[in-house]
Amino acid sequence: MAGTSSYVHFHDIPNVVLAIIFSLVADTRTRNVMSLVCLKWHLLERSTRKSLTLRGNIRDLFLLPTCFRAVTHLDLSLLSPWGHPLLDSSSNPLFLTQLLRHAFPSVVSLVVYIRNPLTLHLLAPQWPNLRHVKLIRWHQRLPTEPLGSDFTALFEHFGMLSSLDVSLFHSWTEDLPPAIEAYPLIAASLSHLNILKHSSAEGFKSHELLAITASCPNLRKLLATCIFDHRFIGFVGDQTLLALASNCPCLSLLHLVDATSLSNIRPDPNNEGYTSEDASISHTTLGDVFAGLPLLEELVLDVCYNVRDAWPALELLNSRCPKLKALKLGQFHGICRGIDAQPDGIALCQRLESLSIKNSADVTDKALEAISLCCPRLSKFEVLGCKKITSKGMWELTHALRKTLVHVKISFCKNFNAVSSLQAIELIRDRIERLHIDCVWDTLDNSENQTGCSSSQELGESYNLQARKRDMIKEEKRLKKKSKFHFHDVGEDNLFSSRTWSKLHHLSLWIGVGELLTPLSLAGLDDCPALEEIEIKIEGDSRNQQRPCMDSVGLRSLACYPRLSRMLLDCSGVIGYALTAPPGHTDLSLWERFFLNGIEILNLKELNYWLAQDMDVNQRSLFLPAAALLAQCGSLRKLFIHGTANEHFMMFLLRIPTLRDVQVREDYYPAPENDTSTEMRVESCRRFEDALNSSNRHIPD
Repeated sequence: MAGTSSYVHFHDIPNVVLAIIFSLVADTRTRNVMSLVCLKWHLLERSTRKSLTLRGNIRDLFLLPTCFRAVTHLDLSLLSPWGHPLLDSSSNPLFLTQLLRHAFPSVVSLVVYIRNPLTLHLLAPQWPNLRHVKLIRWHQRLPTEPLGSDFTALFEHFGMLSSLDVSLFHSWTEDLPPAIEAYPLIAASLSHLNILKHSSAEGFKSHELLAITASCPNLRKLLATCIFDHRFIGFVGDQTLLALASNCPCLSLLHLVDATSLSNIRPDPNNEGYTSEDASISHTTLGDVFAGLPLLEELVLDVCYNVRDAWPALELLNSRCPKLKALKLGQFHGICRGIDAQPDGIALCQRLESLSIKNSADVTDKALEAISLCCPRLSKFEVLGCKKITSKGMWELTHALRKTLVHVKISFCKNFNAVSSLQAIELIRDRIERLHIDCVWDTLDNSENQTGCSSSQELGESYNLQARKRDMIKEEKRLKKKSKFHFHDVGEDNLFSSRTWSKLHHLSLWIGVGELLTPLSLAGLDDCPALEEIEIKIEGDSRNQQRPCMDSVGLRSLACYPRLSRMLLDCSGVIGYALTAPPGHTDLSLWERFFLNGIEILNLKELNYWLAQDMDVNQRSLFLPAAALLAQCGSLRKLFIHGTANEHFMMFLLRIPTLRDVQVREDYYPAPENDTSTEMRVESCRRFEDALNSSNRHIPD
């Protein structure tokens, strides 16, 4: 056929092949754009969509889509008004549930906010073939409901249930065991159970955990919050762990954490790293537990109480759990002695791809060197609260793992500030994809609180940008002289020269209240061309701070990242005065201005904003300065405010021309119980959503 030509159009591809191509596209916005090309593509996109998060107000039934009949994963937890009983807005709730079933007949995975058991009793019969269920509730459990009532409808109607996630569902720990024991067939079919109680400070007692695992012998994944403190009745110790391994021998994922671990309290940098009490867990028992779980692939043990001399038990992991790829240990000591860099303890787990070490008091640079040499597959490494490691040890680890390591977290470590953390991972800057560091700018020897206003002369100097730069240069020279260790490619004259982090797309930062983000680019993170998402966690008690002496925490300094489009700004760890502050103190409205000032110059498309809190009155509210600053973000499409807000302040947000999706979520415990305790009520929500979706608003795209 030489000399001839043929014209093949994209539409000539068989529908079966085209459907496979469409099914491989995961990004929702990309799929929506594809559906606008032509009618054929529209039908193909809708028929291949497998996952859908339903938004909008539940009262607008005429907007319920009926073209996603192939959807298998349905999320109803974000319907407006958020947190209110799903079916209370309808005069005929049964009819509403039937409409949902008709629109999404193929659902096998469901996420739903359950305010009361009635919602689940009406929804459950509509999808009897459900296999995966995630329940969410941040409001308090009704004390008048009998034990297990929240789970009765779940187990009555879902005979094929294999996965249950109640990690964000507030209930009593006494609720689940009797419900599971009452339905042995359902319990036996469960393969995935997540009972990490993020919404409560309580953990499961040993007898409750054993009752659950005894009823679910086929579990492959178990995540649970426990009590490891031996001073409490029902603590988890040697006997509980042995029984758990015997009850569920097929586990591939075991995630056990103490309830206090979920509070994320920053440890005291001056203590030695040991707690006052030891856990009732011996290394001999741990070895027997590992032997009873030969299929284990991921293990998390965050005990929060000392487990000493753990290295003999950890040496057995390599032989008794040959499939183990991910390991996280909290408050384990003696995990690797690192004597003359000889492999022992955790270093013998040569198949590990992910390792997290938290609050291990005796981990040293030698231990890091042994781990890096003996675990060549590590792609993720996290170290938190380890007091004896230095930047030299981290540099040795990243040097040995420079071909595989792409995810690093360094947090709460006494000998690390932001500059030394970045220098320690200098060798993998062209490979790393995800990074977390603490924004600690003061020197390692003489840590000072740079937010206090005790001396006006010193205050002005500490907040002067040039002075900060000179101080950090002096610090790096002092650190190099002290350690007598020279990092590759770092000379005396180019400590702050531009270095490209070419693959870094996710950056996570911790910063104390009152500190600044401005020195971040000076510390070496000035050139990140691929950075798309940033998480900023701000913590501290603002009640002990004077009025901020700068106008901003430094968000405008993030404008040097050209592709930055998503931000998670978490101020939930900031405590302050929501109402009138005492004389000489600053209320949270001014602190919000300090946190958000400069955000308007960033080209953000999506923002999750967790509000600061007043713990005395359980209030997290958006103030006027924050609303005004957010209204200036001209490129935002999605804005999620985690707290409460006044309707008048929310109306400011309508000035954002591209804003498409806004929601106020009280997703913290305990969430306000009724409208009288919040500013954004049901009718307020309705009026704001009507204004947001009004035809008078012209959205450019």
